[in-house]
Amino acid sequence: MSSLLVATRNQGKVLELHAMLADRFDQIFSMRDFPTMPETIEDGVTFQENALKKAREACAFSGMETLADDSGLVVPLLGGEPGVYSARYAGENAGDNENNAKLIAELERLGIMHPPAIFVCCLAYVRPDGFEQTFIGEVHGVITAFPAGDQGFGYDPLFIVNGVGVTMAQLPLEQKNRISHRSLALQQFVAFLKDT
Repeated sequence: MSSLLVATRNQGKVLELHAMLADRFDQIFSMRDFPTMPETIEDGVTFQENALKKAREACAFSGMETLADDSGLVVPLLGGEPGVYSARYAGENAGDNENNAKLIAELERLGIMHPPAIFVCCLAYVRPDGFEQTFIGEVHGVITAFPAGDQGFGYDPLFIVNGVGVTMAQLPLEQKNRISHRSLALQQFVAFLKDT
């Protein structure tokens, strides 16, 4: 048993990870426990590059085993946008509503209806001894021009999950947490921990 640093200041994300990892680690910390830890500049061109950069920097700062993630929405017919820019698609300080509005506007401008889309999460695990491993979770669906549901955040109200028929934001939290891209990546990480 050991300690793990989750490289985020998002308390909701920490609680979600804690629920699945508490039996593996004695203590789980977040960046909130390290107020002077600098934010990572996410300048990678892939989710993997950004997740690894965050994990490496947080691990180097703290000296702890570290887990970091980068995630977002990929719409292949938009050349992969918003991709690694998902959180700031409509600008650096844009919120969910602005990002969703820009996505809908781009699709309308191009005359694209219900394009396929993928929610992607990359988890990066880095240890002080230099060991690194990444885990990718993906959920496939289509984008709707009519937001529905209030259970999610980000692009959840626009993302209709394949085989489910409703948006991610219409799913009960328990179901979303079983099938989400972050959950799928986390399940791989948990399986990896059991094998090591």
